[in-house]
Amino acid sequence: MRPRSSFPAGLFRRARRGRAATTRRKTRRREKDTSFRPDGAFHGGGCPMRLVRVLLCASALAIVGLGRAQADIVEAKSVIDSVVVHPDAATVTRKASLDIGAGASTILFKNLPFALDPASLRVAGEANGRVSIGAVEARIAPPDAKTADTAVEARLKQLRAERDRLQVTIDALEAKQAMIVRFSQSGPEKLSPEARPLALGEWNAAFDAIGAALAHTGEDLRAARAKEKDLDDEIHALESGQGRSTPQRPAREVAVAVESQAAGRLQLALTYLVGDASWRPAYDARLDTGGKDRKPQLELIRRASVTQHTGEDWSDVALSVSTTRAQRGAAAPEVQPQRVGFWEPPVPLAARAGNAASSERADKRNRAFEAPAPAAPALQDAPKPAPAEQQVATLEANAFQATFKIAGLNGAPSDGSTKSFILSSRRIEPALAIRIAPALDATAYLEARIVNEEDAPLLPGVVAVQRDGVYVGSSRIALVAPGEAAEFGFGADDKVKVVRAPVKRVENEPNWFGQTKFETRDFKTTIKNLHDFAIHAAVVDQVPFSESTAITVETLPQTTQPSEKHLGDKRGVMAWSFDAQPGETKEIRLAYRVKWPADRDIVTQPAPPLAR
Repeated sequence: MRPRSSFPAGLFRRARRGRAATTRRKTRRREKDTSFRPDGAFHGGGCPMRLVRVLLCASALAIVGLGRAQADIVEAKSVIDSVVVHPDAATVTRKASLDIGAGASTILFKNLPFALDPASLRVAGEANGRVSIGAVEARIAPPDAKTADTAVEARLKQLRAERDRLQVTIDALEAKQAMIVRFSQSGPEKLSPEARPLALGEWNAAFDAIGAALAHTGEDLRAARAKEKDLDDEIHALESGQGRSTPQRPAREVAVAVESQAAGRLQLALTYLVGDASWRPAYDARLDTGGKDRKPQLELIRRASVTQHTGEDWSDVALSVSTTRAQRGAAAPEVQPQRVGFWEPPVPLAARAGNAASSERADKRNRAFEAPAPAAPALQDAPKPAPAEQQVATLEANAFQATFKIAGLNGAPSDGSTKSFILSSRRIEPALAIRIAPALDATAYLEARIVNEEDAPLLPGVVAVQRDGVYVGSSRIALVAPGEAAEFGFGADDKVKVVRAPVKRVENEPNWFGQTKFETRDFKTTIKNLHDFAIHAAVVDQVPFSESTAITVETLPQTTQPSEKHLGDKRGVMAWSFDAQPGETKEIRLAYRVKWPADRDIVTQPAPPLAR
């Protein structure tokens, strides 16, 4: 039993009700003072709903601002408008037309070549209202989230669906084949419709029916399995990467910040310099040698071969080629002081590495050029064909540079294919002559001398040479400035006979009277003109030279007096120029003597370029 309380029951109940009332009053007072409800809702200051509305409005404004910031990023659908190709780079101009809203916007140019020079980015624009262009940022484009080749994925989806359909057919054929086999293994009493054994005369028909059914089903199953194997092989090839396209090249994107006072249309032009593009000059020199009543004519065609690996196709653009090198540098190199000291032999390994690097650089400089393909055959059976006109470029030149603007809209693919354009074509009356170097080749070569009368220089390049409509070979020319003369070789002249023969060679053996050795050489060159007209000829020959005072070289008196003792500032190289009349023979003598100490040996070898 529970012990009884010492307090009266009524007094105990009144005390309990009083404590509950006190607790309720304290709770109401605490809720009012601290602005918290029992469920945790905030309503401070006696205005709970006003603050809730403020918070909801702020959240809505934040969401609207976020959406506005995302809408201000506008992707520009740009196209390549013009390209200026330099010998070592290209200047590309893209144009875009887009609508922008009032306020700040970011214009995004995507899929730009990775090799562009960020420092070369220039932006210009036009708009109906007031628009200001701010910062220009070049950055590496993020990788495309959809990296798989869509064409390959579509083909895989098609093959897998066909494979599933074929599997259903194979399962049905296998079930049919199993059923026929089970039917053939049944007893004769189960083959009759009346559940009685077949008569002996019906057995052959049953055998034939079962055999035919198995053969037909087996052939269908074999064809289905062969097709299944072909599908599996193709699916495996695509899944393993065979047949997929090459990986996507890295790209850049350019973000342009603009500020507009009002919404409107904006025209933007983005210009940048990109590497992996170049052009090289090529020339066609076509000589008409003329005759007694006709003066010679030389047609010089200047071509440009454009190649680019930038990753973007140039299609239907205004294409130009410039003679300026964009990546050469804008200022002359700074000359540094030099100190002279005793020579120390280099480390052999470093020497070999240096020689290998020099050889590699030389190989890159001396690239071989392909001869141009022969012209396409003329159309046959055409009535009175007229020669087709060649489309040439327009030259824009000033005192420092020249640019050829190619007519019309052109293009160049990004796969490295070479595309050739004709820049200019002109006819010149050349000065013809015969040039002979008998010490190297006893052959007379026809040479045409012209003066570059264009405002653009002739850049170093390959010259495809034709003489009287016949291709005779190719050669190279060096840089020819405007107003400077140039010589083009046009092959051997078989009607000029050249013979070079040694006349004397004497060497002494020193004795006790003298300690000096000497060697004497004497040559005679004979030139005979077999043409029925006079020609101008130039014979070039040489004697060795020495930079040592202990070795002396002297020209002997029987030497024919040369027209030029030092041809083109080349030491020891001399030339004889004369006019040879029809049937005339000319003789040129060259004799010299070399002396040196008897206790030393000498060697004759080509001089380095700086010592010539």
